Amino acid sequence: MKLETDEAMRLSSSNAEAESADAFLQRLQRLVQIAGSANALAKRSGISQSGIQRYLKGGEPTRKMLITLAECTGVSLVWLMTGKGNEVERQAPQVKDDDVYAYVPLYDARCSAGSGAWNERSRVLVELSFTRYSLRKKGLTPSDLACLRVDGDSMTGLLEDGDTVMIDLSRNALEGEGVYVVMLDDHLYAKRLQRDFDGSVRVISHNKEYQPIIVPRDRLAELHIIGRVVWAGGWMV
Repeated sequence: MKLETDEAMRLSSSNAEAESADAFLQRLQRLVQIAGSANALAKRSGISQSGIQRYLKGGEPTRKMLITLAECTGVSLVWLMTGKGNEVERQAPQVKDDDVYAYVPLYDARCSAGSGAWNERSRVLVELSFTRYSLRKKGLTPSDLACLRVDGDSMTGLLEDGDTVMIDLSRNALEGEGVYVVMLDDHLYAKRLQRDFDGSVRVISHNKEYQPIIVPRDRLAELHIIGRVVWAGGWMV
């Protein structure tokens, strides 16, 4: 990638005046097509949706963002930056687009009782593969999924420190008792949610050493549900 980056920068400088903005935007649209949608491209690259939309409206990505976009879609960086050469120089995207596996991004934001945050600075660490059949059997859409890691012992016995959870981002409203990833007071948590008769919501830890947090009905707008936890995995040793 280092040689390709240097070559892209050299060609980009020599062709800067000749390259039209429209041609570059067409290549960005091609990345959206490869990913399946602008939302899917944002999830795959770890770039915020607002950032992707800004680029699609003519904003200029930094070199770091261009490298990220090229790597996550499998296109040639030289082609993306300059329009020169072949669009694809490696075969990885063909594997990612196969009919057997779907690839769910694992973000570096951690579910914690501290300073974790789900924000534009989150980046994709790796993509975890799941069979499309297993996701379809559970009624899950790959583009709606994301993975995070659990931090701390508040859910021990159910979710351990360092476990990975998959969340369905489309299920971002309380639809019944279950484990959700939520943002509350600028902190990110994986907790069990339970609605009380008075309309308030209990944010419950599995570890009984932690007392439930009660979110009154008039403060429910402050409880931001990121998504429902639909899968969890971790080491047994």
